[in-house]
Amino acid sequence: MSAGDMLSAARAQGLEGVVAKRKDSRYEVGKRSGAWAKYRLNRGQELVVGGYIPGTYGVDAIVVGYYRGEDLMYVARVRNGFVPASRRQIFIRLKPLVISQCPFANLPETYKGRWGEGLTAADMEKCVWVRPEIVARIEFLEWTASDHLRHAKFAGLREDKDARTVIKEHASEG
Repeated sequence: MSAGDMLSAARAQGLEGVVAKRKDSRYEVGKRSGAWAKYRLNRGQELVVGGYIPGTYGVDAIVVGYYRGEDLMYVARVRNGFVPASRRQIFIRLKPLVISQCPFANLPETYKGRWGEGLTAADMEKCVWVRPEIVARIEFLEWTASDHLRHAKFAGLREDKDARTVIKEHASEG
């Protein structure tokens, strides 16, 4: 079976990913080698940026969600997937959109949840809110039972997408 076939089969079964090793390699307790590889099968979704948490390069994390009717629903704080240049680029785009009110209908949350994905009132004090006009492509492992993203990662901005059209997608694979 080819690597592509293996990944397709894993995706079809809803698995998190694939771990593989070179056929001629041996397992050696406590040692790491380049003979082993791990490939995570992420899902993808466009989400609306409704805020950010300031950081060294302008943005430490973005706060994202999707529209359910007229309401913007919070789903994640995204810190992974950035490099210093992309943090600065996003900060420059968000700075003129700053507003005083939180745009998310479902915040604050009462607790952080099992994976720490919730955004409580104390967490919200660190946030800078923005007009929800910018759309970001986010990769993630899965939706949690509390309608949040687990292991979210920034994958880029979508210049061609109207933020008001962003709704929750259930089966999008990345």
